[in-house]
Amino acid sequence: MRFSSHRFLAIVLSAALSATLAASLACQSPQKSFMPPAQAEAPALVASSSPPDPHKQKPDAADPQSKPQVPQALQVDPVGDLIARVEKEYQSGQDDYRAGHLEAAKQNFDSAFNQLLGSGFDFRSSSDDRLQHELDRILDGINSLELAALQQGDGFAEQKSEPAPIDEANDLTPAVDETVKAKAEAEIKSTHSDLPLVMTDQVAGYINYFSTRGRGTLEHALARSGRYEDMIRRTLREAGVPQELIYLAQAESGFHPLAVSRAGARGMWQFMGSRAKGYGLERSWWVDDRQDPEKATRAAAHHLKDLYNEFGDWYLAMAAYNSGPGTVQSAVKRTGYADFWELYNRNVLPKETRNYVPIIVAVTIMAKNPAQYGLDSVVKEKPVPYDTVKINYPIDLRLAAECVDATAEDLLDLNPSLLRMTTPKVSEREQEFDLHLPAGTAGKFQTAVASIPADKRVWWRYHKVQGGETLASIARTYHTTPRAIAEANELNDEALSAETRLIIPIAAGKETGTTTYAHAITHYKVRKGDTVESVAENFGVSPKMIRGWNHVKGDSLAGRKVLYLHLPVTRSAGETQVAASHSSRAKPHAATPTAAASGVVHHKVKPGETLYSIATSYNTTVTALKHDNRDVATLRPGMILIVRDAH
Repeated sequence: MRFSSHRFLAIVLSAALSATLAASLACQSPQKSFMPPAQAEAPALVASSSPPDPHKQKPDAADPQSKPQVPQALQVDPVGDLIARVEKEYQSGQDDYRAGHLEAAKQNFDSAFNQLLGSGFDFRSSSDDRLQHELDRILDGINSLELAALQQGDGFAEQKSEPAPIDEANDLTPAVDETVKAKAEAEIKSTHSDLPLVMTDQVAGYINYFSTRGRGTLEHALARSGRYEDMIRRTLREAGVPQELIYLAQAESGFHPLAVSRAGARGMWQFMGSRAKGYGLERSWWVDDRQDPEKATRAAAHHLKDLYNEFGDWYLAMAAYNSGPGTVQSAVKRTGYADFWELYNRNVLPKETRNYVPIIVAVTIMAKNPAQYGLDSVVKEKPVPYDTVKINYPIDLRLAAECVDATAEDLLDLNPSLLRMTTPKVSEREQEFDLHLPAGTAGKFQTAVASIPADKRVWWRYHKVQGGETLASIARTYHTTPRAIAEANELNDEALSAETRLIIPIAAGKETGTTTYAHAITHYKVRKGDTVESVAENFGVSPKMIRGWNHVKGDSLAGRKVLYLHLPVTRSAGETQVAASHSSRAKPHAATPTAAASGVVHHKVKPGETLYSIATSYNTTVTALKHDNRDVATLRPGMILIVRDAH
């Protein structure tokens, strides 16, 4: 189950739940029961806006019925206040989840649980059932999100973002070098530009910055520009936008599609979410069009042209691109000047916007005069050609990569708008998704993927047989059976030739590699119709483990509201194979005379070893090892395992 590799459940719940409910349970055996400790009930809170009146009669301490009277208007509802705070965080988490912002959602959900379960209220004995209702509702909502993503494949592997370089430059007020300024003033007089170039102290200061401290950032961006330059210039020309505004993307993002600013702007053109939607850039849990170089460039060109039509000046258009047209329009109305530099001098624009335009002008001057600034030795990257196939089904990028003998990283690079390792489940509104593949591989992909049922393309894999592998060893690696592999590939015997490509049928909810379990506890809200078997299947854990963690006998969950789970943490098949190869080269394990005589070996686990590698070295099976060691899942160096003679 690939969802376990990225541990979304552990991410969103572990910090709060582990700390509050079971801080001391991380080192306990999986067979122990993990139940939340009883908590003391918090005292009722009473607000008072004035000091007590010394002339009023004090309650009689000897009279147990005598109680101070609290004005009705000053009484507070601590439970209601708590639920309101929790609900606000939970709703923020829902919004971030839908927008694809996993880390933000994690923080919101963590905060909601920390506040609710760390409040000091005893949920079990409290007469106020609002607490338990809120806990149930939040658990139910988060579980629904988790299971929905699980059904679509690998929904939780966020693509890593890059910091936007504009943030660092915007924080500075660089010093002016008069020599640099004088040379730049002379240079721009002979520089052809559709965007009028001016020299001010602010521009000169940033030229000095990009010539010294910021030189590496500038050179890296110039090198990357070659990959997208032809496409960007063509798009700007078609939209009637000056070619020099290509350097807006250079200053903003360094031409990196995965750039994200501190304010949350994203992509090469650093669109904020609301503005992006207005120009047709869609966002979802799976895709963010702001990271699509071509779509974002078209949107930026149209936006810049709209801003120019509004203000009649490209500098004001750039300022509005940064801070919004309303901010610039307000500054123009306040001063009566529709001129960026006049607004700059009158200090009526935000500091970031005041720096923004000089940064772009400085980068433009330097990029258009590379020899003067020692940039003529920068080698620009070549555009990367690709094929496009239109698909109407979700597919795991690792399977897509295996179809064309590429890597998942290759496909992520060609499809930067994908936020996860899986393409989106196509909606009724969007009937197809454009998947980019290495140039010349579209036909190969279509032929290979045709062998995989459409509804299995987020689970199944291709495997290239290595020398010495057997159906049994491959089946163990992928947690399937030799028979299933043989049937999927119509094999008549178990003999395999090296380099043979096999279809690997993996059941939904299963995972490749050797499974261990996270120490952190995850809470699952039991639904009507749930059984131990069904929950185990959903979350990729064994029914026996669930029974041990929760002291459940049989398959029924009648009367249970919450189950306590430890999520799978799985090593990849490649890592397992490496560990196995290292183990197979190790010296034979020594056994005590008593152990050898009885057919039992006591094996001390070494760093890097897995159940698979140990089983292979002893010519036994992972199942046998688990059976003889109380269904062990997590291996730690120094642990002693019982290994019985397989013969």
